[in-house]
Amino acid sequence: MKSFSVILLLVLLSSGHALAERADRDKPVHLEADRATVENANRTSVFTGNVVLTQGTLIIRADKMVVKEDASGFRHATAFGNLVSFRQKRDGKDEYIEGWSERMEYDGKADKVQLFKKARLKRGQDEVEGDYISYDAVSEFFQVTGGNEKTDTQTSPAGRVRIVIQPKNKQENPATESQ
Repeated sequence: MKSFSVILLLVLLSSGHALAERADRDKPVHLEADRATVENANRTSVFTGNVVLTQGTLIIRADKMVVKEDASGFRHATAFGNLVSFRQKRDGKDEYIEGWSERMEYDGKADKVQLFKKARLKRGQDEVEGDYISYDAVSEFFQVTGGNEKTDTQTSPAGRVRIVIQPKNKQENPATESQ
């Protein structure tokens, strides 16, 4: 089965450039779970059962999450679930980026989210589905790759990427309406 790859720049799909909520980086990280194991020496924590990570407008929900912190204090989280979800407000817009997959990796330093297996990303009414999605919150650039395996869903046939881009409302020209 062929693997298909599509690279898109979301900036081209919208009128105006907007990034993920910039203030989120400066907010504290809150983690909730049924159980937690913390290894201070390795700067690694494992959370299991109804895991919820919140940082400003960013919310990640999972069945299990492994969080590692580097020497500079940046966090990298790997989340697992059926399905893992994330949601984050776009900067300067009343709109959110949302994503779902079986495994998700979040890099707090790079502001990057990677979605693996049954991956789906939604911005407003626009949607992308594939086996793998990489989303850079700073540049709003994403890459989608179709899988090599057959899937049991009609919306994303084997090895295919599915993208839905809604038409943007064009402003009417008042001069042409009065004629």
